[in-house]
Amino acid sequence: MSYITKLVCSHCNREYELDEKVFMCSTEGCRGRINIYYDYEKIREKITKDELSKRAPGVWKYFELLPLNDRKNIVTLGEGGTPFLKSKRLAENLGLKDLYMKDETRNPTQSFKDRPMTVGVSKAVEFGVKTLVIASSGNAAAAMAAYSARAGLTAYTFVPDFAPMGKIAQLLLLGARVVRVTGWAGGVDPTVKLMVESHKKYGWIPCPSFGPFNPWQFEGNKTLGYEIIEDLNFEVPDWLFVQVGAAGLLGGLYKGLREFKELGLIDTLPKIVAVQSEGNAPFIRAFKENMDPKNIVPWDHPETVAEGLEDPYPWDADIGLEAVKSTSGDAIAVPDSLILEAQRRIAKYEGLFVEPSGIAGLAGLMQMIDEGKIDSSDKVVILLTGGGLKDPEVVQKQFEVPPVINPKIEELEKVFPDLKK
Repeated sequence: MSYITKLVCSHCNREYELDEKVFMCSTEGCRGRINIYYDYEKIREKITKDELSKRAPGVWKYFELLPLNDRKNIVTLGEGGTPFLKSKRLAENLGLKDLYMKDETRNPTQSFKDRPMTVGVSKAVEFGVKTLVIASSGNAAAAMAAYSARAGLTAYTFVPDFAPMGKIAQLLLLGARVVRVTGWAGGVDPTVKLMVESHKKYGWIPCPSFGPFNPWQFEGNKTLGYEIIEDLNFEVPDWLFVQVGAAGLLGGLYKGLREFKELGLIDTLPKIVAVQSEGNAPFIRAFKENMDPKNIVPWDHPETVAEGLEDPYPWDADIGLEAVKSTSGDAIAVPDSLILEAQRRIAKYEGLFVEPSGIAGLAGLMQMIDEGKIDSSDKVVILLTGGGLKDPEVVQKQFEVPPVINPKIEELEKVFPDLKK
């Protein structure tokens, strides 16, 4: 059974029937996300610390807090329950005592996007949907394609013309129908434009990783917040750093943390810090300039090494801004050079290969440490949201091609002169 009590648009407050197959607000011109509300009094009887400790890890461990009516419709690849690692060497390098890393690269398609997509595709199956369409920089498309393949659905994926070939190869192998889309100008995301038009003409159901076009998948992001709290034995960290594109992860994390507080499982929330690249920072600008979430100005020309964060418009900015403001957090933009340094540093000190989009939060932490805003005793959590093999080209550009030698010690010593010492 579902514990949903109501479906209400976050912008125009239009309410929808609980059994309605709704994906987008039908009010003309509305860009609101349809918020899903639950009966927390009843859920409190099901979700307790003791009960959670008995359940197997994974996204669907939190079934009562997810928008599915029947477990038989779950489409899963074993997502969630990812490693929560306490840093030692990187923490020492940064001068911190309590630094934790939630490693989402261990999900089935190597990114956190598997969380929203297992929920989005499962709900599509429950609704009897046969064809899904997505606008994505790559990771969400790969996740949707994987779960669609698992469920036997047709997946159309619209990705930017500059999407890394590693991500496109993954899509093709998963059987998705892939199109690279050009026309990035004036803050318009052409992949979203084509997704909406194809939905209108062909009836394909949108399932991107931002809420206004599919509220069901948005709920999957909450499970990352649940897990972090459980990983810390229900202790709340001082800081949580979140890289931001369309702000779906930021908003979903916040909703999950807020729900655990509503259920009495925690008493406070961490200070949440949103991080974007200086080359595409519409969310940060909206925060700094106190923009109305309904009228945020898109970023004209996104350009960053963190390609997965190149959304020119933060579709879930309303709840994302609430997350930062209500927790007394912050929103900062960092240079690409610092994102690449963060990528190198986590590889060097922790042995983890993370793509630039997946490590921007660490860059934000490094910047705030330099600014004296983080105390060495603070408990800090960063998210590693996408594997490095998603975008290997950016690493290749930073290093020379390794030499080829014959199997002779003399030639080896020419390559590494320090061996002679």
